[in-house]
Amino acid sequence: MAEPKKQEKKTLQQQLKERKYHQPNGFFYWIYYFLSKLFILRKYKPHITIQDDINECKGACFLIWNHLSRLDHSYLIDAAYPRKINIVAGYAEFLRSHLHTVFKLNQCLPKKNYTQDITGMKAMQSILNQGGCIAMSPEGMSSIYGTNQPVVPGSGHYFKHYGYPVYFMEMRGQYLTNTKVCLDERICRTEATMKLLFTPEDLERMTDQEVEDKLNEVFRHDDYAWGKERHLKWTKMENSCERLDDICFKCPKCGAEIQMDSKGDTIRCKVCGNGARVNEYYEFEPLTEDAVLPESPAAWFRWERKEIIKAIREDANYSYTVPVTVGYQPPYEYVKDKTKTTRPCGKGNITFDHQGIHFAGEKLGEPFTFDLSYEIVFSLVIERATDVFGLYVKGEWYEFYPEEPVVGKLILITEEMHRLHYNIWKNFPWESDLYEGMELPEKG
Repeated sequence: MAEPKKQEKKTLQQQLKERKYHQPNGFFYWIYYFLSKLFILRKYKPHITIQDDINECKGACFLIWNHLSRLDHSYLIDAAYPRKINIVAGYAEFLRSHLHTVFKLNQCLPKKNYTQDITGMKAMQSILNQGGCIAMSPEGMSSIYGTNQPVVPGSGHYFKHYGYPVYFMEMRGQYLTNTKVCLDERICRTEATMKLLFTPEDLERMTDQEVEDKLNEVFRHDDYAWGKERHLKWTKMENSCERLDDICFKCPKCGAEIQMDSKGDTIRCKVCGNGARVNEYYEFEPLTEDAVLPESPAAWFRWERKEIIKAIREDANYSYTVPVTVGYQPPYEYVKDKTKTTRPCGKGNITFDHQGIHFAGEKLGEPFTFDLSYEIVFSLVIERATDVFGLYVKGEWYEFYPEEPVVGKLILITEEMHRLHYNIWKNFPWESDLYEGMELPEKG
């Protein structure tokens, strides 16, 4: 008689795919709420206002928010408690050693950013079937440069399909406590307001596009402008410019690219000396009388976007290649490095041109190549900070570590190549001046 075939050990990715989800256990949820409120939220001087209490909704619903920082979850829990919420988080976070148990105990739901992730959608469906509350950000990830991104295409259709009430947490100041260029914590006033955004009746009478337009409008925000208007003074600003050159990569005075040097509280062009110090109000203080500076890092990035839009349209052969180290998620071990969501596994060159994104190199000692279309990749995933970017390749998560601070430039190239050739993920109507005199695909 033949021996029974030995069952192969399931990978972590397979286990996560097969996981069943429920509303959070009351005891673990209370611990999460208590520890979050006591050790995370309190020090950020939160001012939370409840205009419409989500606890008055007894059935299935959504809680959405404009995603400004990695600490937003604490504001959500505090405002919603005792209503249990299942928070949607980036898939890559579930395979990190210091997070996977916490996420499992609190029944967080994995979603592969910017992809049609069937597993993630089924997980959310199961919670809604139980009458639960899904907490999610339609932007797809937290703010990269202090302003909001357009919501992911299809968000309007998704909310209309279910027709459940949609509550909105309006965040203010959270990005300035934890920017995505430097993860140092900075302290000052933050605000969050919960309100009912869509009733079932609203969703029934509105079109998909009208829902998405409303989402983009209520999410419209610039944290730098918000802080400046209130003249808020922040603490722990010694490293306010650390890695700011990841997104402020082009000199506004001489035009040199990838020549900005940012250390401590100062950013300076290595070619012409143009630069500034960032003070405790997040304001640029010019280093010289003839300095040329945008109003804020967000305004700087917007100017760079316009420059990229122009560059790729003027050059039909536009191509940008950078050497990178590649990281992957091991199949049987959680990622232990708290600064990463992957483990290094190879090297190669990644190229962005009009045809798409192309990689040629090696992974675990074997040749590794791929080609991705801008039809399915409309932006890069920045899971933690701007020194690294991520992509899903055939459903698998990879991170890419450039040797130079070029991630901001690569984000803009990707987004604007998508808009030039497909324009499914459209920019905001109030930024139409960026494309003045230029044609964009209408269908999307």
